[in-house]
Amino acid sequence: MLGGSSGIGLAVAQEAVGQGATAIIASSNADRVKQAVATLDDQAQGHTLDLSSERDIQDFFQGIGDFDHLVFTAGDTLQLDELVATDLTKARRAFEVRYWAALAAVKYAIPHIRKDGSIVLTTGVAGRRPRKGWTVAASVCGTIEALTRALAVELAPIRVNAVCPGIVRTNLWQNMSEKDRDRLFESAGKRLPVGRVGEAHDLAQAYLFLMQEGFSTGQTIVVDGGTALV
Repeated sequence: MLGGSSGIGLAVAQEAVGQGATAIIASSNADRVKQAVATLDDQAQGHTLDLSSERDIQDFFQGIGDFDHLVFTAGDTLQLDELVATDLTKARRAFEVRYWAALAAVKYAIPHIRKDGSIVLTTGVAGRRPRKGWTVAASVCGTIEALTRALAVELAPIRVNAVCPGIVRTNLWQNMSEKDRDRLFESAGKRLPVGRVGEAHDLAQAYLFLMQEGFSTGQTIVVDGGTALV
């Protein structure tokens, strides 16, 4: 689980361990990795990994050996701004973490994924239902969906899929004050058909399904509480 020390990634690791798997989680924050491993009943390994370094990613996969499933949920704090106010340096950083790191992870993971294994990437509803100010977020999400389809063709028979979350209560919103976050979650939730924003465990079920179900590839599962409908 790259990005598995918190949020959706940690929820996926917890679900997998709950079903008898051993998880390997990696993230850039050593303290969060340690805390995450402590929640997984000694059924996990934790690694500190700089996802901006291709060499570090390569060394990580060479070090852990063979495994069954790669899950990539790593991401940075969301950058939401109208285009005229967009800091392009930060915009490039969004692609660095969410696209280039994912591509490097897949590249170096491939030799170590066992037969009947899979890859699950992470996109977002911004690519399907963009709002004003979501230009960069929508661009990244659309890119990951296209990457998922391309990899499914190139890497067959390894299955490659993606999960597309809506607004989920995770630390990706940590650049906002607690008051502003709560206001966002409440107002966004009221607009959704399900009446609330997502929680990390809601999304974890989709990742587990794609890891266990052996016939889907090149697909993106949308788990957005109905965001794309309203």
